[in-house]
Amino acid sequence: MLQNPNLVLYSLFNPLAIEDKNGFLNVVTFDHVSSNPRLNPHYSLIFPKFTVCIMTGASSRLALFLCCRFVVALGVRTAAHCVAEDHEAEYYTAAVYEHQSILSPNPLALTSRKQALELMNQNLDIYEQQGVQIIVFPEDGIHGFNFTRASIYPFLDFMPSPQLVKWNPCLEPHRFNDTEVLQRLSCMAIKGDMFLVANLGTKQPCHSSDQGCPSDGRYQFNTNVVFSNNGTLVDRYRKHNLYFEAAFDTPLHVDHIIFDTPFAGKFGVFTCFDILFFDPAVRLLRDTEVKHIVFTAAWMNQLPLLAAIQIQSAFAIAFGVNFLAANIHHPFLGMTGSGIHTPLKSFWHHDMENLTGHLIIAQVAKNPQSLVSIENATDKMDPSHSKFLEILAGDPYCEKDSQEVHCDRATTWNMNAPLTFHSEMMYDDFTLVPVEEMEGYLRVCANGLCCHLLYQRPTLSKELYALGVFDDLHTVHGTYYVQVCALVKCGGLGFDTCGQEITEATGVFEFHLWGNFSTSYIFPLLLTSGMTLETPDQLGWENDHYFLRKSRLSSGLVTAALYGRLYERD
Repeated sequence: MLQNPNLVLYSLFNPLAIEDKNGFLNVVTFDHVSSNPRLNPHYSLIFPKFTVCIMTGASSRLALFLCCRFVVALGVRTAAHCVAEDHEAEYYTAAVYEHQSILSPNPLALTSRKQALELMNQNLDIYEQQGVQIIVFPEDGIHGFNFTRASIYPFLDFMPSPQLVKWNPCLEPHRFNDTEVLQRLSCMAIKGDMFLVANLGTKQPCHSSDQGCPSDGRYQFNTNVVFSNNGTLVDRYRKHNLYFEAAFDTPLHVDHIIFDTPFAGKFGVFTCFDILFFDPAVRLLRDTEVKHIVFTAAWMNQLPLLAAIQIQSAFAIAFGVNFLAANIHHPFLGMTGSGIHTPLKSFWHHDMENLTGHLIIAQVAKNPQSLVSIENATDKMDPSHSKFLEILAGDPYCEKDSQEVHCDRATTWNMNAPLTFHSEMMYDDFTLVPVEEMEGYLRVCANGLCCHLLYQRPTLSKELYALGVFDDLHTVHGTYYVQVCALVKCGGLGFDTCGQEITEATGVFEFHLWGNFSTSYIFPLLLTSGMTLETPDQLGWENDHYFLRKSRLSSGLVTAALYGRLYERD
């Protein structure tokens, strides 16, 4: 039984609304170890106290939820909590937990099943303190990482196929051997009356007659498991796109796992590196009833384009789904960044300083609203958008030879274009142009992809920004074809610093960014100072170009990018 009153509140809900000296309700969060609330600067939901309980519309739903739960938790009887029942008909309560896992001191050493369970149970003890309608825990959170195939073996649970066997590990603990972790997870789901998604290592015996059977007679998989609120093993997903994971096998066939819930319908599930590939991530969404994704990860952040919260939010926006992402927390390895992302709003955690786990809870719409528009819906009289449309309508046809880009007619907006330069970004050779003026229009091209930027800014900061393009095969730490248009803050004032990892910036822009992409799979990345996510004002296709529009940034721009994937060229 939790005795500390702050921890009791934390176990009921998180984030929490707390009044500041100005009479505003602020979203705060609780670290797993600390009992003290702290204001989370990454949340932008700040509401006047006197309006929070009477606001209407989609943007106020979370505020209403926080107000209701806040007054109920404190035992104050007001009219606010009476609205919650109707509110819950449209929303469900989801949680993700960024876990500071307890790791094996020597993952390469051989150990016993008993010793392995002792370590895994320490992590499971932390897991057991949570509870909502659905919760997601991170990849490698129970067993750790950096094992060999042999040294991970004692950490593996036996996994029967949920398609062949209906099984409740908590209620039938002796049905299969070596299933202690599954049993504990099943019991957690029952105790919390919640759906539970977790990641563990599993083993499956195979015979020599199976041509894919490894020489040691077993498959070893990086596995997500899904339990219903009654403890039944609903399904399992075996990671397909492994990322330097010698301890695990790639399944012979891709698992396309969709599970149904009574509170929000269908969820898809995949793991970490899978997010960059067509299978299973994109193929799952061909089922139009899948409106929610659960995502476990042990993701190492790589700026300026692939920080964990960047790609999580971008996936939610690009496909118009809710994205529940739990990342592991090991800042010394660059691992942090979890969130509950909708197409219109994100609630996230990114912390490279503190060594504590972190729980995020939010109310999530059962039917998410898409941000991406097929037809341009912006007021044509808006000056910046009118200029964008004017440029787009007059964009000349361009071809690239070995030296430069040639266009079939000269235009007034590119006669004095700055010289291009090259710099390494994400291990790729980007072609870039500097962004030097208070306002202007720039274009840069490579391999048929032309990226355009129409921008203005209130003041010039003492920082170098650049517009870059890349249209080619990425070959470091994975092989996959990308088309990228990116506006980035450089690491310094030299051109060779463009593409370096930075997290702070002061330059504020209003801009349109667009390109003639040859794929429909485009992920919008928008990050500002202090690892703050921003939502685009508008996205969509216009005259065969995909564009992103943004004004009123909350802080200095770090990255604005359109990250296209050409899966067929991988």
